Amino acid sequence: MQNAECRKRSLSAFSIRHSAFEEADMKRISFLVACTALLLCATPTASGGAQVIVTRPAGDPSMQFPGFNPPNPKTGTGRIRGRVVSADAGAVVRRAQIRISSQDIGAKTALTDSEGRYEFKELPAGRFTLTATKAGYVQMQYGQRRPFEPGRPIELTDAQQLDKADFVLPRGSVIGGRVVDEFGEPVAEAMVTVMRMQYASGRRRLMPAGRPGQSNDLGQFRVYGLPPGDYYVSANLRSLDTMVMDMLGGGPGGPQGSNNSSGYAPTYFPASANPAEAQKVTVALGQELTSVDIALQPVRLARISGSAIGSDGRPVSGAMIMLLPSNREAGAMMPGGTGRTNADGRFTLTGVVPGDYSLQLRNLNAMLNDASTVLAMSGDSRQAPAVPAATPQEQEFASVPITVAGEDITNLVVTTTRGVTASGRVIFEGGATPETPGMRILAVPGDPDSPTMAGLSGGAVKENGAFEITGLMGLRILRGGNPPKGFRIKSVHYKGNDVTDTGIDFRPGEDVSGLDVTFSDRTTQVTGGIKDDKGTAVTDCTVVVFSDDQQKWTLPATRWVTSTRPDQEGRYKVLYLPPGTYYAVALEYVASGEANDPEFLQRIKDRATSFTLGEGESQTLDLKISR
Repeated sequence: MQNAECRKRSLSAFSIRHSAFEEADMKRISFLVACTALLLCATPTASGGAQVIVTRPAGDPSMQFPGFNPPNPKTGTGRIRGRVVSADAGAVVRRAQIRISSQDIGAKTALTDSEGRYEFKELPAGRFTLTATKAGYVQMQYGQRRPFEPGRPIELTDAQQLDKADFVLPRGSVIGGRVVDEFGEPVAEAMVTVMRMQYASGRRRLMPAGRPGQSNDLGQFRVYGLPPGDYYVSANLRSLDTMVMDMLGGGPGGPQGSNNSSGYAPTYFPASANPAEAQKVTVALGQELTSVDIALQPVRLARISGSAIGSDGRPVSGAMIMLLPSNREAGAMMPGGTGRTNADGRFTLTGVVPGDYSLQLRNLNAMLNDASTVLAMSGDSRQAPAVPAATPQEQEFASVPITVAGEDITNLVVTTTRGVTASGRVIFEGGATPETPGMRILAVPGDPDSPTMAGLSGGAVKENGAFEITGLMGLRILRGGNPPKGFRIKSVHYKGNDVTDTGIDFRPGEDVSGLDVTFSDRTTQVTGGIKDDKGTAVTDCTVVVFSDDQQKWTLPATRWVTSTRPDQEGRYKVLYLPPGTYYAVALEYVASGEANDPEFLQRIKDRATSFTLGEGESQTLDLKISR
């Protein structure tokens, strides 16, 4: 297969497609593609390392959108400053980006100066997380001592001046090599993804680690800034540019894709399309491993063509189409195909490799509305293009399972549905009803391996407490986004049944009303210190707290398992656990995501301390380090 010639045809097609659309349309699609990549690659639970409030339970809503910016950030007279140096020579690290985040201020950034110093002023009292990033170095959270462990929070009192929040950044490891075809010829512009195995969303799976790389004209790639550890590497010719070109192609009046009948499957090092056959790659601290060569596996590519029809029987024009891999536990995050319906509702997806997919179809405006809301909640600074309100038909969507075995699929008819509308009220327990600016009720997918592009943004809570969420399908868990300070979700009831942790299975044509989502300011708190066998205070450790009921460990968006690290004073704090009986244990090292692994929890249970929390109870629980 002539890779350069394929690229030439793709660029030519892009020029033709671009001329068929207005600049505004291209901006919208480019924005959507970037948002989609972010959402698809995000860890769907709190087990990932990018946590802001590390004391939150895994199911707490802020963990779904870790960088949420509050509508009215607090200020104060506190200050945090420090210095960033390299671990190898102690040299200052200039222009490193320092990110500070908390529930009260959202997220802010600063750059280190010529002496490696940074400073954050006007901080309120609270609990903060700091992260340092610099190209060529391992990204580190404040207080982090080992790869893949969370950092330590900083507890700042009112007007406190903390002057030595320093970072020591180790040089990042590098994984490099070449991407070649079946003849040993270099393959340019392949997207190379480095992954590591971790527990997320109820099972062990490959998750992206670091930014993806791209092969050059010699087939060479280089992924840098990696912590030492074990990784798996894959290469794929489908990139974000390909997604943009495909989406610009099939719209009203636009041309369809190419007729390539052969191509390459996403390939895992050294040369397998099967993730189970991927070989592990191990790098030491600061090591450059440049012998990871990947031979892409040729496969027969398929075309999927058909038409989209709305529930009213009319063609669905200008809808976006994505083929999302069903096997996301293998690290297959990028869509396996993208396109757009034309004026007659017809579509063609080209270059589809064999595999199991979910074909997702939805209107561009509706997708942009959801993407904009989710990004705003995550603290992302990108601005969405102006989007007109979606019509009733534009609010419809479709999700169809498809298996591709190398043969073309033709005359596929996809019928859209408006999805389910869920409505109800928010109830606040505990005195006067608080104001709710920016508060939303979120519908978190209960099955992360059944992706959907609808309903991710949830529904806004009105002044009277009413909310409405549209476009729902499948199992969803209701949670609160940006609740008033001091309030956390207590229960979700539907028809008298408690569905807080079990969720609701939304079925097409069956709208749900009368939902009661209760929030309470009678929240729990567990605090304490950690000591060793000699009675000496321990600051470098991780505290894991988990329910005594094993069935609650693997609940979707579980509220019953959390982990945290002690602050700079050696005190840990766990907030917002539901009332119940728990285990707590202090360990020297817990890797990111490990605390959500039921096998890990089973192993440490016998070393843990049991305690019970009542509603609104605050408890002091000192722990002894378990070695």
